Order: sequence, then C-alpha cells, then structure tokens
Amino acid sequence: MPAKKELFILRHAKSNWDLEEISDMDRPLKLRGIRNAYEMARRMKIERRIPQLFISSPANRALHTASIFLRVLEISYNKLLVDERLYGRGTDEILELITSQDNSINKLMIFGHNPDFSELVRRYAKNQVFELPTCGLAKFTFSCQKWSEISKELQTNEFFDFPKKEF
Repeated sequence: MPAKKELFILRHAKSNWDLEEISDMDRPLKLRGIRNAYEMARRMKIERRIPQLFISSPANRALHTASIFLRVLEISYNKLLVDERLYGRGTDEILELITSQDNSINKLMIFGHNPDFSELVRRYAKNQVFELPTCGLAKFTFSCQKWSEISKELQTNEFFDFPKKEF
C-alpha cells in the first residue's frame, strides 16, 4: 500500500455575534453551532474518519468545536494541540504548521477560521470550492510519505461535508 497523508480541515462551528463586549478571541459558539459540531463529529465517527492528531486555533469557538470532536470521537485531549498560527495568520503560516508535522502522523485535523481555511481548501481542491461554510469539513488525501511533500499534484482524493449537505 502506498504511503499517504490525510489532512482534515474544519472551519469552526457557527459563533455568537450577540456579545459585543467580548473580544473576537473569546467569542463563543451559538447553540446551532454546538449542534452542528456534534452532528459533523458523529458523521466522522460513523465513517471511521479518525485523525491521529488535532490542532486548533486558540480562539474559543475553534477550541470548543475541537473539544466536541474529541468527545464524540472518544479521543484523549492529549491528542489536541493549540497553535496561534491557525488564528488569522494567513495560509502560509498554516502551511508551515502542517508541513512541519512529524511524519509518523498520517491523519491530521486542524480547526480554524475563514478566510484562511477557504483559501487553504482552494489550494488543494481539484473541484471548485468557493467558501468553506461554518463547521464545514474538507478532507484531502495525498500520495506521499512526508507532510512537506503535500501538493495539489499529489492529492488523490477529496471529500467535502458540511451541516446542511444533503445526501
């Protein structure tokens, strides 16, 4: 079986904009966002799409989304890292984070924000993608042994899912 790397990119669930007095970093999820995160995590569990390592933006809404996924997937919290490069630093910093991962990890999931995540998805997608919706998931499979080798040319499979997707 050829070596492969699987990258799961998940935009945080719907956040609550009603609380004007708090910082963007502290903005919580809406109830709908919490429900959507549980639904998307359940879908991943049913389809046995289980990452080995999870990395989240330090923003409350991304961390809460990641926490829901860990609980539903029954993954220990020691598999969750927090990295500031996933919070508004641009796709180059996100790519630096991804490509610097230990190559013993074959399935990586990141939680973060737009516009960076939609731009990142467009970088690897062979099908046209306009915007990754809230709690939207993009999964790419790359035929390579090292994270530093991932590219659109080595992308062999893509999968997209989001809360309102009809099957």
